[in-house]
Amino acid sequence: MNRSLAAVWSAALPPERQGEVCHRFVLGVYGMLEQLRRDFPHVLIEGCSGGGGRFDAGMLYYTPQIWCSDNTDAIDRLRIQYGTSFCYPVSAMGAHVSAVPNAQTGRSVSMETRGVVAMHGTFGYEMDPALVTPEEREVILRQTAFFKEHQNLIHQGDYYRLSDPFQNGPYTAWEHVSPDRREALVSVVSGQIQGGPPCRNLRLKGLDPDLRYQVNGEGRYPGAALMEAGWPLPLPLPWGDYQSWQFYLTAL
Repeated sequence: MNRSLAAVWSAALPPERQGEVCHRFVLGVYGMLEQLRRDFPHVLIEGCSGGGGRFDAGMLYYTPQIWCSDNTDAIDRLRIQYGTSFCYPVSAMGAHVSAVPNAQTGRSVSMETRGVVAMHGTFGYEMDPALVTPEEREVILRQTAFFKEHQNLIHQGDYYRLSDPFQNGPYTAWEHVSPDRREALVSVVSGQIQGGPPCRNLRLKGLDPDLRYQVNGEGRYPGAALMEAGWPLPLPLPWGDYQSWQFYLTAL
């Protein structure tokens, strides 16, 4: 079932009923998955079909996790996952940290940034652990612990798009806010580095304007100020393109 159907027909149906074939096929897939759900209720099935060929709501009922695309390049994924988020919740979007240079693009992005992007989904790793450096192992341990700590916020919180990666701006940013608006996680990935970058403020969304927040455990910042004036982003240092940051906000 890992492909779109084209030029299909059935020898069991007369010519005037060939239009039923695709519909009958999908009903058959639903029936098979219904049986799997009934017999193995604790098994999580991920839907996958070449970049979203089975991203329909019917399949999401049976496979509550979907694979957005075989393109796992972290920078391409900024657009892929941004677009997917308009129809599907973050908790349903399969997103992984893959090896570099990336198999689709040949691009190399830091483990830190690949992890930040993968946290905009179900989060996981798909790489040969035997080839991971000791430094990368430490990053993986930190990322895994961080994601487990904030998984409920990421998957159950309100999701806000703070920038549009299709505009090719200086950064891509998004935010997860808890339903009670007392905590938030902001993720930012910078674009290609340029000499003498200007200072930029990132306006947040979804906070309580009457509460004060700590950012990464420091300060007392009014929610109204963070949403109206914004949070100053660090200047990208000359360490290469596609740097990333995460800011965790808690209400006092």
